[in-house]
Amino acid sequence: MPEVKVDHEKCDGDGICVDVCPVAVFELKEEGGNTKSYAVNQDECLVCMACVVQCPQNAIEVNE
Repeated sequence: MPEVKVDHEKCDGDGICVDVCPVAVFELKEEGGNTKSYAVNQDECLVCMACVVQCPQNAIEVNE
């Protein structure tokens, strides 16, 4: 199963990963007054890397 990590120091909560993921791995949640992305459905990940490529903050890492 792939491991999907979101670096919350870099994540600005723009939701691009939520929009580009074909299997709904990500969800936006509020954290300390800021919105951040969380990989809530990691077992659904297809390792298509769309989230990694599209994240302008380079906040997502996918390891197989």
